Amino acid sequence: MPTGATAWKGLVALTAMLLAAPVPAAERPVVIELFTSQGCSSCPPADALIRDIVRERRDVVALSFPVDIWDYIGWKDTLAKPEFTARQKHYAQSRGDHQVYTPQIVVDGTAHGVGSDKQQLAALVESTAGARRDLGASMKISEADGMVIVDLGAASGDIGQGAGVWLLRVSRSKSVAIGRGENGGRQLTYTNIVRSIVRMGQWMGMSSRFEMPIPEVRTDDADGYVVIVQRAWGDVIGPILAAGKSEGL
Repeated sequence: MPTGATAWKGLVALTAMLLAAPVPAAERPVVIELFTSQGCSSCPPADALIRDIVRERRDVVALSFPVDIWDYIGWKDTLAKPEFTARQKHYAQSRGDHQVYTPQIVVDGTAHGVGSDKQQLAALVESTAGARRDLGASMKISEADGMVIVDLGAASGDIGQGAGVWLLRVSRSKSVAIGRGENGGRQLTYTNIVRSIVRMGQWMGMSSRFEMPIPEVRTDDADGYVVIVQRAWGDVIGPILAAGKSEGL
């Protein structure tokens, strides 16, 4: 078979992997963050891709972070928050490339790409797989006695000075009628939209438990939550070391 045909066959197989080939349950889930905007005409395909991933892959934590970087061009994003825009910029500064755009995806807190590009996303998931196996910890999330309970196993790999444990309040789905701007006249649906982020504590690499009252979790219009463990130094955001989610996300 010609070399070009062989390469194309491999690319198709890699793309299909993201939506159809779950990793073993013992491995840490892939964390995909989509930075999106209601004022971005290129974002709806990325929003649809996140929706498909959530439906098809139970071993992926996929999140939408609405940002306000395009509010000035005619439509103020109704779901965006300044802290989400700041998170995206901190990622760009931490990587050193200073690339901030929409739709932008960040995989496992490190690699980034165009959020609507299935092939690129599949390649990023594959390229970060080694770090998921070699660095981080197991996570178990449960609810008991009115508390969300996060149990972390002992660390594998070098986690440096430790990492923050963060709970992200998440809304499963929202539809928004866009009145003006590049998407004016359209009704767009967003999936797993982050509504706020709260710190649960600091993890130093030992087997540990973190708790938060359920009433504090089910706020900010959230009907689910995600917990991530992520290295950070001031405004420098590092890799995600562990992750888990509530049912339905």
